Amino acid sequence: MWLRRGARAEESEPYWRQRSWQWSAGFLGIAVVVGGLLALTSPGTEDAGADPARRPAGSGPLAGSAALKDGERPGGCATDDRAGDRLPEAAPKDLKWREIGIGRVPVSASAGPTRFQDEVWWCFAHTPMGAALAATVIPTQMSEPGWRTVTEQQLVPGDGREMFTFMRSQSPDRARRTDATPASTYVGVSVLAYTREAATVSLLIKGDQGFVATSVEVRWSGGDWKVQAGGDGSLYTEVSAVQDTNSYLLWGR
Repeated sequence: MWLRRGARAEESEPYWRQRSWQWSAGFLGIAVVVGGLLALTSPGTEDAGADPARRPAGSGPLAGSAALKDGERPGGCATDDRAGDRLPEAAPKDLKWREIGIGRVPVSASAGPTRFQDEVWWCFAHTPMGAALAATVIPTQMSEPGWRTVTEQQLVPGDGREMFTFMRSQSPDRARRTDATPASTYVGVSVLAYTREAATVSLLIKGDQGFVATSVEVRWSGGDWKVQAGGDGSLYTEVSAVQDTNSYLLWGR
């Protein structure tokens, strides 16, 4: 995460010493808070020719989707949108957990993502629940080697995406531990604002020190929900402690 507050006081320091960048390098995909989805250890030893990060970004399933007309969805995408604009009162009955790296994220056969192609998990319901799942799943993929493809196809085009790409590319990919145990996990969401075109979603996370929350902005673009990066490249707002979780919809386990 690139924090949107307090940045001016740090501008004179090298980026790797700035507190916001230190959070960013370890927090991609809420990695610092969610128990090491990005476990940065020793330099990577994978064959660069097989590195998903170097795969052409335009080769994913949403390439060219920005040209779709209003109401159209990418080929093969179908979701249950009968909930309309009603805010969810419970987690989807078909909710399951899938692994991304060493972490887990909630997915739903009805609300999304319903389609999976390599690192691009896509096709979210055009509902508040679909927006909530997109806000959870898409940023988490940024801790993975295929982040460039996800960025190109699942972040809203613009200056924010360009800044995110630049900042993320400054963080070297490293070999990830396979024995890491997440110390924190997603436990719920709250849809703070919703229209058919945009939503603000607060993610509730539980760690060793209690509950914290951060928010993600998503936009309906090219027939699916995509994350809106801030002008400084941030995908999340600043993390804050949460004492009362009653305003959150809990995923359950």
